[in-house]
Amino acid sequence: MQVTQTSTQGLKQEFKVVLPAADLAAKLGAQLAEMQAKAQIKGFRPGKAPIGHLKKLYGKSIMGDVLQEAVNDANRKIVEENGLRIAVEPKLDFPGGQDEVERALAAEGDFSFTVTFETLPKFEVGSLDDISLERPVAEVGEADIDTALKNLADRVQEFEARAEGAKAEKGDKLTIDFTGKLDGVPFEGGTGGDIDIVLGSGTFIPGFEDQLEGAAVGEQRLVKVTFPEDYSAKNLAGKDAEFDVTVKAVAAPKAMEIGEDLAKKYGFENFDAMKEAVKGNLEADFHKVSRDRLKRALLDALDSRYSFDLPETLVEQEFGNIWQQHMAESQRTGQPLAEDGKTEEETRAEFRKIAERRVRLGLVLAEIGQNAGVKVEDKDLTEALVERARMFPGQEKQVWDYYRNNEQALAQLRAPIYEERVVDHISKLIKIADKPVTKEELFKDEDEA
Repeated sequence: MQVTQTSTQGLKQEFKVVLPAADLAAKLGAQLAEMQAKAQIKGFRPGKAPIGHLKKLYGKSIMGDVLQEAVNDANRKIVEENGLRIAVEPKLDFPGGQDEVERALAAEGDFSFTVTFETLPKFEVGSLDDISLERPVAEVGEADIDTALKNLADRVQEFEARAEGAKAEKGDKLTIDFTGKLDGVPFEGGTGGDIDIVLGSGTFIPGFEDQLEGAAVGEQRLVKVTFPEDYSAKNLAGKDAEFDVTVKAVAAPKAMEIGEDLAKKYGFENFDAMKEAVKGNLEADFHKVSRDRLKRALLDALDSRYSFDLPETLVEQEFGNIWQQHMAESQRTGQPLAEDGKTEEETRAEFRKIAERRVRLGLVLAEIGQNAGVKVEDKDLTEALVERARMFPGQEKQVWDYYRNNEQALAQLRAPIYEERVVDHISKLIKIADKPVTKEELFKDEDEA
């Protein structure tokens, strides 16, 4: 085998490989000899078929396997001898064309190809102990617990029918039929039957519930509303609509005491146990948001800390995934591909920067994790797989088997767990100061922060 490096461009290295015909013929001969001992060919005694006859029957097929194995061996040798860290699968090219391939398959000539490796960048992680970050933390207060208990009570709120002819009040549950129209024409998705609505809950279009206050069973009302400008269905956003509504039932909320009865409804031994569980859940929620904000700050710090060439293929793959999701969301909502105030080209450029950031951070975290020996334990992967399976009731076994039999899918499940483990490791190396904040500040949207 002759190997010659033909070019180096950034992270891409190209090699020309020539596999001599004599070497290929020797491998073919060895394969045929092994086949001869086992072959049972009509007209010949077992194990006595001539090598030439076997070559005529199976030579081309066997040589195809020989060539594939030789190419793989050559690529492995190049990687090992040059200490390459491969970013993606190597790209092969056959400059000799189909004629050379056919001659090689017939064991009548040398076989040459070029292989291009796109490698991972080399960079020094260095010490991280000079990174200082603030972690926002908020305490769970009694008001938070009370609000959570009220929400739980609302979920199991019971209603009883109002007296005949009674008028609906805010807080009442109405059962309605409705038909929505734009310019007098019914629109898709605008019709519903036996729909329950609690007045004042804010679950319908703004203004819809208000116009049903005072309605009685059997009453028909014309409700006029304007869809919000940011409504998910773009064809309805900002449009004026009318709904023909028929009230079929009016029920008033039954008194619900937030206490022992509520605790029993949720399966708790007593109300104190329920309060403690609610507090624990809230603390877990607060902790998760606090951690997410710290992680975002850490990733920002790492992103600004490192600058190196990125494998083009990885960036293109990540950008493709992001853009595909954006197009799917655009089709679902009816919104244009270009974001507000930008052209499609500008939007694509912004998404490419996001792709570059993700690839860069992925490489940094992978390097830090590898240097630190960070591992994903089998139990962690099993727990994640169980959680994923639970998302598909009735199909748990199929989901489980899919991931267990699909290494690529399992790797996708492992990746976020590994990232969290690396973040945990880095958090032990850097300086972190807790910053007390209010609940509102903690849960403030990132865009507003």
